Amino acid sequence: LSRNNISAIDPSSTLIRHPSFVSKTAMVVRLRLQRFGRTHSPFYRMVAADSRAPRDGKFIEIVGTYNPIATSAGIKEIRLKTDRLRYWISVGAQPSDRVAWILGKFGILPPPPQRFSLHKMIPKKDRGEDK
Repeated sequence: LSRNNISAIDPSSTLIRHPSFVSKTAMVVRLRLQRFGRTHSPFYRMVAADSRAPRDGKFIEIVGTYNPIATSAGIKEIRLKTDRLRYWISVGAQPSDRVAWILGKFGILPPPPQRFSLHKMIPKKDRGEDK
């Protein structure tokens, strides 16, 4: 086949992979937080973004917001688009640690396992006997 004669390919034949048509890397989508706000006053957007994009850079879709600064009533505001979050998780998006924790609190994902060791809670002088 010549390079200019692409129309001569039989559509019922097997797929011919030309180097320009083959994706070199698969895009891994992450659900993560983008930081906004001033110094010492953070505000976060929860976004679906390509894993190679910078933290506060290009994103695919905004799926929620998170304000970690409590109001005078002691409430931290979290807004989630649950249908879009479930969609992104269903197509394989990987949440960051903090996003997984937030989604676990709201029942969208199972809560992540606790990250503490019961062994380290015992004072060192009492731990020595276990060796």
